[in-house]
Amino acid sequence: MSNVFKPALLILLLLSLITGLAYPALVTLVSMATMPEQASGSKITHDGKIIGSKLIGQQFSDPKYFWGRLSATGPYAYNGAVSSGSNLGPLNTVLTDNINARIYALLAVDPDNTAPIPVDLVTASGSGLDPHISPAAAAYQAARVARVRGTTQASMDALVAEHTEGRQLGIFGEPRVNVLQLNLALDALR
Repeated sequence: MSNVFKPALLILLLLSLITGLAYPALVTLVSMATMPEQASGSKITHDGKIIGSKLIGQQFSDPKYFWGRLSATGPYAYNGAVSSGSNLGPLNTVLTDNINARIYALLAVDPDNTAPIPVDLVTASGSGLDPHISPAAAAYQAARVARVRGTTQASMDALVAEHTEGRQLGIFGEPRVNVLQLNLALDALR
């Protein structure tokens, strides 16, 4: 019997060392050497402090800021430790209640806006952490942000256009706007 266990145990230990330690260490070292910003989490700093990541959304509810997508994480919004989608179907009352609550919140802060509300402003992303909104979602909010900040819609539209990222490699994904970076640019306008 020990003829079976001893080689199996040695293979388990060897493969654990290779796949559990050596390979992750090698990948980490290569990524840190070739793309250090991405390997360290694509951190965003402001005044020397880390305030977020380009990869994880943040909660904005003040009308003077652009709002991102809803978060499906718990126990608090944009919790990177529990990334998951809501997995709620279109007939689920929790989903429809969340959508309706967000619609009412958007209309409450901008009652004169009669444009159709872009779907990404009332739904969560697949991970519940999406830091981006569509250019249409940013454009929908531009008039409100301009009004609250006492500036022109044209300046908000220009800022949104400046912060709109195109498709990756020109063909993958959709154009998008990073909400945290856009809001930091807003604060820098003062």
